Amino acid sequence: MSSVAVLTPESFAEHRSGLKDQEITGCVPEDEAYIPTYLEAFPPLPEKGTPGEQTVEQPSAWGIKIRPIKASVITQVFHVPLEERRYKDNSQFGEGEEAKVCLDIMQRTGAHIELSLAKDQGLSIMVTGKLDSVMKARKEIVARLQTQASATVAIPKEHHRFVIGKNGEKLQELELKTATKIAIPRPDDPSVNIRITGTKEGIEKARHEILLISAEQDKRAVERLSLEKAFHPFIAGAHNRLVQELSQETGARISVPPPSLPKDEIVITGEKEAVSLRWRRLPEEKKTTTISVEVKKSQHKYIIGPKGNTLQEILEATGVSVEMPPLDSASETIILRGEPDKLGPALTQVYAKVRLEFYF
Repeated sequence: MSSVAVLTPESFAEHRSGLKDQEITGCVPEDEAYIPTYLEAFPPLPEKGTPGEQTVEQPSAWGIKIRPIKASVITQVFHVPLEERRYKDNSQFGEGEEAKVCLDIMQRTGAHIELSLAKDQGLSIMVTGKLDSVMKARKEIVARLQTQASATVAIPKEHHRFVIGKNGEKLQELELKTATKIAIPRPDDPSVNIRITGTKEGIEKARHEILLISAEQDKRAVERLSLEKAFHPFIAGAHNRLVQELSQETGARISVPPPSLPKDEIVITGEKEAVSLRWRRLPEEKKTTTISVEVKKSQHKYIIGPKGNTLQEILEATGVSVEMPPLDSASETIILRGEPDKLGPALTQVYAKVRLEFYF
């Protein structure tokens, strides 16, 4: 069994004194046979400066410049629902097409990817690496492992260049951020429609960001309302019908962040009269109340429904918003928000949906 000797100032001093007592022989001159002290042989490392104190980077006694180490590796985890999986054969999970696609993406981007199968048969994907590599890998994963949809958003032609940005940098940033493909008409094409391809969630995020860019450039009135995220469903309405109806009625453009985007700000662009009309029609927060119920995590997918349709149906039928905890959270608490006399019918629908699916 090997052992490690520990050199201390005391043992080094003892060793040094022993050397001094010995006669120095050989061809080395006496003035060159200097025996260093412990501190000279092993100089201390530089001490950290006090917080807030400005420090000057200087070479240490070891001849090495000490620089702070910054973390450059990040990890992102996201979920692909079963209904949006491009490859649904689980018999070869980890060896089939999904694994081959991930291996190819890892080689192309330098990011590390781990796949796991969730209880609802959806995919849990963990991507680790440098920020740029993770963003590129995530975009490729979404494009190649999730089913794709497409939608268009119309903004004035003169605003298209602001979506593109200098040398296309804004467009590239937006595509990476939302994991979508955004097609903007050529300058000689009179179309005002921008096409977005990606997942439903990605399309919603990209559409929202494009409308915000356009609103910033619009010379008409721009109003911003900071309203708690929980009240957004009452403004947008089921399937965004209230927003669409009001836009048609007033000519104002209303941008409500999608549920997946953690933003409170609602932006309205249009004629001043139309904008002020919208504020007068906002719901009063004091009229709503909440109740909380516990439902097993495995049953949440039945309440959400495919692409959130069941939540929208409950909102449309009862006027009550059902708030679900994030998929990657262990919480089983569901919050129902609405007028007191409508909470009962909404809760009945929630439990009915769970029981109905359970019996199937």
